[in-house]
Amino acid sequence: MNTIHEVATVTSKGQITLPKSIRQALGVGFGGKVSFRLRGDEVVVSRSEEAEHEDLAIVRFLALLERDIEAGRNIRPLPGKLAESMAAALDLPVDEDIQGDVEL
Repeated sequence: MNTIHEVATVTSKGQITLPKSIRQALGVGFGGKVSFRLRGDEVVVSRSEEAEHEDLAIVRFLALLERDIEAGRNIRPLPGKLAESMAAALDLPVDEDIQGDVEL
C-alpha cells in the first residue's frame, strides 16, 4: 500500500481543500463525499458512499476490514479458484494482472 503525505491549510471558516493526490487516491471528484474519523490524535479521511449501511453488524465488519487494510494485516490475495468461482457467480470475466503504470 502506497503512503501519500500532503498538507492542507485550514481557512478561517474551518475549511480545507483535499489535495489532488488524495482526491485521486480516494476516487472522489466534484460533489463526492468524504467522511472523517477521529482515531486518537489522527483523522482518517475516507470516501463516503451515498447510502451508508444501517445494519450495525455490517458497519462493524466494514470498520474492522478497513482497519486491517490500513494496517496491512490479514490481507492476502484470493486463491485463484475462489476468485474464478466468485467471478463466475457474477457472470463477469476474470481480469488478468494489471500491466504497466496505474494512476491512483
